Order: sequence, then structure tokens, then C-alpha cells
Amino acid sequence: MASKANSIKLLSISTPQMRAFHLTWMAFFVCFFAWFACAPLMPVIKGEFNLSGAQIANINIAAVAITILVRLIVGPLCDHFGPRKTYTGLLLLGSIPVIGVAFAQSYESFLFFRLGIGAAGASFVITQYHTSVMFGPKVVGTANAAAAGWGNAGGGVAQAVMPLLMTAMIMLGVSDTFGWRAALIVPGVLMIVMAFVYYRYTQDCPQGNFSELRAAGIAIDGGKKGGWESFKLAAANYRVWLLFITYGACFGIEIFIHNIAAIYYVDHFNLTLGQAGMAAGSFGLLALFARALGGWASDKFAARGNLNHRVTLLFVLMLGEGAGLLMFAHASTAVLAIGAMLIFGLFTHMACGATYAVVPFVDKRALGGVAGIIGAGGNVGAVAAGFLMKGMGDVQQTLSILGIVVAATALCALAARFSSSTIEENVIASKLAA
Repeated sequence: MASKANSIKLLSISTPQMRAFHLTWMAFFVCFFAWFACAPLMPVIKGEFNLSGAQIANINIAAVAITILVRLIVGPLCDHFGPRKTYTGLLLLGSIPVIGVAFAQSYESFLFFRLGIGAAGASFVITQYHTSVMFGPKVVGTANAAAAGWGNAGGGVAQAVMPLLMTAMIMLGVSDTFGWRAALIVPGVLMIVMAFVYYRYTQDCPQGNFSELRAAGIAIDGGKKGGWESFKLAAANYRVWLLFITYGACFGIEIFIHNIAAIYYVDHFNLTLGQAGMAAGSFGLLALFARALGGWASDKFAARGNLNHRVTLLFVLMLGEGAGLLMFAHASTAVLAIGAMLIFGLFTHMACGATYAVVPFVDKRALGGVAGIIGAGGNVGAVAAGFLMKGMGDVQQTLSILGIVVAATALCALAARFSSSTIEENVIASKLAA
């Protein structure tokens, strides 16, 4: 019977594990591209709808708020229906508001569709679930982080590409108003195409699809009872909530920066829309390697020591993120701001990868529930940051406060240390998988 892969063969798609790896990061890339497609166009959209600062803050909050609920739901859905069907459904349903936002005629309708687009952010949980059930303990941290990082880069690509796509539409002879709308239809169509590809070419786990395995009486790793049972098991584990906080302080900050970076560079440093998009995009493109680096480092630290070396690494990365965020907040020129953003961005993406390198070991009975709750923490962090900015009314002050908060939450990583019995169980599991 097929088992979890203990190596990552990047140039291969011959096995179910590697097909899932590549298609899951591609699906994640498309979802994140769609999720952040509006952000770099906000300076144009702001002018068309005459948006106030408070309205822009509401839009940024809406973009991440619904994801909290959807992330909590899709984890247990993966346990019940399998990641293949769950991802396909999310891609198809998520494409509706992505295309719909192109037809918005007012602030209220734009806000409504922006809220719906946030569901695409739940794709992260399914990505992490699928790679966790496909890869063994030796490489699961690297597999999770690489798939998430490459998919996450979709947000950075959107920052750089969407202004160019809008410009291309305008060069074809359409108005500015129609240009940004036409550009926003593209990611919605990509989601529909990806849904069919994912359903056709992936399977739920190395042994096959959950529905077929259950029908044959074969036990499945993860939330064996699925759904609500998985969620209850995860919610009862205090480590889940500690990592919920740390993930809010790393991925939450990442989402927040994606939403405010372009307009921040335009308003504070007088960059053009294209320049601001490139600057903001560089932050997202760090995900191409930095998140994978965090997962790889976590695997290496664990191999040389034990499971608790993973949380120690996470602690260090969170401190680095907090310090870098303070540097970014106090940068006086665009060049210094971009440099500081890349430094703190490196720590941020690595911390995200290191967090989900811990996730598969928290409670193997409820993988979907664990992944869903911790993933939702990222969006709670982003929403909290959005409300903080709305209340402060100043981006630089908001960034300064967030830097201090991030450094303080590093303590939650240390508090999530594992007991000696849990460490021993994972050592045995690693030997059996070798």
C-alpha cells in the first residue's frame, strides 16, 4: 500500500505525492493572486469611488475577515470530504466574488464582493493539509513550507502584475474605469480552470481518495471521525491556541502589509502606481524561498535535536520579525523602507513556514482541525491590525505598535514546547517511516 513520501523530487509528477505537491501550490498561487488582486489597484479604485480613509480601512478588514470563518470550516471539511473535493469547491465558489468585484458600481457593492473574495484565503489550510498527509516526518516541514511559500507568492505577483495588466487593457483602447475591471476578471477565470485541473489530477492521500478508502474500511490519517470531532479535538489543545497567536503575528502581518503597502508607498513616498506595485510585490515574492527556508530550517533543527527545536527556531524568527517591522515603521525614505521591508519580510515568511512545520505534530488525530484553527489565527491577526490602523489613523504609528506586539508574541512559541512523551512518539514515527 502507498505511504507518505520521505523525499521531495521537485522535477517529478509521477507519484500522487508530487502531483499533490505541485498542484496544491499552483492552486494556492491562483487563490492568493485573486485574493490580493484588488490591493495594488486601490489608488485607482479609491479615486473612482471617492473612498475615504475609513472606507479603505473597512475594505482591507473585509478582505480578511470572512477568511477566519472559512478557514475554521475547511480544515474539518478536509477531514470529512478530503482535500481534493474541498479545494475544488473553494476554487469554484471563490471565483464568483472575484469576477463579481469587477462589476461593482459603488463602495457598498465593492465592499460586499471584497468580503466574499476573502474566502479564497482559506486555500492555505487545504494546501497545508494536503501536503501534511502526503509527506512523512523527515520532510513534511519543508514540503508544507515550500508549497505554501510558492503559492503565497501569488500575492506578491498580483502586486506587480495587476497594474501592468490594467495598463495593457487601457493600451487596447478601453477607459481607466473599464481597465481595472477587465483586469480583475482574469484571476476569477484562472480559479475556474484550476478547479477542474485539481479535481482531475490529484487524490486525497497516498492510498487514494477518502470516500473510496472509507467504503473499503481502510483507516485514514488525520481526523478519523472527520468534521466536528476534528474541530473539537483541536480546540481542546492549548498548543493550537498558542500557535494561533504566533501565526496571527506573522501571517497576519504579512496580509496586512499586502493590503496597505502599495497605497502606503504612493501616499508617503510619492511613488507611481507601477513603482509602488513593484515595491510591494518584492515583499510577497520573498515567499518564493523564505517560507520554504523556514520549513527546511525547522526540519534540520529537529533532526539535530528534537521536536522542541522547531518551537525554539520559531521564537527566534518572531523576534527578528518584530525588530524588522520597527525598522520599516521608522524608515525615512523609500529606499530605506524597501530595504527594511525585505529584512522583516524574510523573518515574517520564515516564521510562517516554521509555524506550519510544527502543525503536523500537534495532534495527528485532528490534522484538519489543527490546521484550520491555526490558519484562522493569521486572519484574526490581519483583522486586528486593520482595526488598529483604523483607530490610530496613522500607518507609521500602527506599524510601530505592531512591531512591539509581534516581538511579545514570540513568547507563545516557547510556551508551545512539547512533552518528552510526545517527542518520543514522533521519534518512533520517524524511524518507522524511514
